[in-house]
Amino acid sequence: MKTIEELDEIRNKNLDRVNQGRDRKNPRIVVGMATCGIAAGAKSVMAAILDELKKLGNDNVVVVQTGCIGICRLEPVVEVIMPGEEKVTYVKMTATMSRRMVREHIKDGNVMDEYTMHVVDGKVLNDYTVLNN
Repeated sequence: MKTIEELDEIRNKNLDRVNQGRDRKNPRIVVGMATCGIAAGAKSVMAAILDELKKLGNDNVVVVQTGCIGICRLEPVVEVIMPGEEKVTYVKMTATMSRRMVREHIKDGNVMDEYTMHVVDGKVLNDYTVLNN
């Protein structure tokens, strides 16, 4: 069992890393890794994102896991938050789509609308899974 001092040391060591994404100075990718996301393939999505970022040599992007995002039928879900921009929510992601998202959205700044979900006033306006399936 860890002592209070050891837990404080772990907390302090990781505090800068955790807060790095909150200042919105760096791009942030959030992957839904609740049971629903994992069952739908979120682990391979996360691996593809990390691998593609490594290939591009892009180490300023903060990549984090989160629990349930609340739209289980659209898993795997990936949220991208670019500095100074609105959050973009990608739905029904695959490893291939994730690699493309890193190249086009993170690297080149182009949102891939065909993979996104748009919600206004609580209503889904564009759910690519409904439109394209």
